[in-house]
Amino acid sequence: MLTIIYLIAITAEAMSGALTAGRRNMDMFGVAFIAFLTALGGGTVRDILLGNYPVTWTQHSMYIYLVISAGLATMVIARFMHRLHQLFLVLDSMGLIAFTIIGCNVALGLDYDTPVVIMSGMITGIFGGILRDVLCGSTPQVLREELYASVSLLVAILYLTLQEHHADPDINLLASFSAGLLLRMAAIRWKWSLPVFSYSPERWKS
Repeated sequence: MLTIIYLIAITAEAMSGALTAGRRNMDMFGVAFIAFLTALGGGTVRDILLGNYPVTWTQHSMYIYLVISAGLATMVIARFMHRLHQLFLVLDSMGLIAFTIIGCNVALGLDYDTPVVIMSGMITGIFGGILRDVLCGSTPQVLREELYASVSLLVAILYLTLQEHHADPDINLLASFSAGLLLRMAAIRWKWSLPVFSYSPERWKS
């Protein structure tokens, strides 16, 4: 199940990256490149940091074809994308959670300590979006909108906690995925967010 969700997620993330590139008036190469980084950047950064070689997508060329095709296809169907906004929010949320759990499993398989496992999950979940926004010249959306990075953090903690208590792997996956999706959907619905730090030197001048 996680593999199917992963494929859906990287497709949705690639399309998200393509739309962001379109807002910056990029050419076809730019669109494809941003789509690729958005979909597979998080896993790439994770593998490099953990020393997990070869990098995952280099062993699965289908991932490359899929995300680049999805990015370029977005250029054709962009006029209809506003009608699919709600669907994209759900798919993006599913992707965040799937990426997080996959990232945790990669680090667990390499016998890293718990804090590193959690960071591995979060990096896999959010770093593609960070790369997308930085290259497109905007503050990363995952750090300033409704609960997003914090959802990844909580999913990773829940997943590891249930595993520590020897929960059945399928039950752990279902519980962690469901809890994360409900939290993300609730955050979108009611616009839950963390407190914002706003600093302006002029504000504190006497």
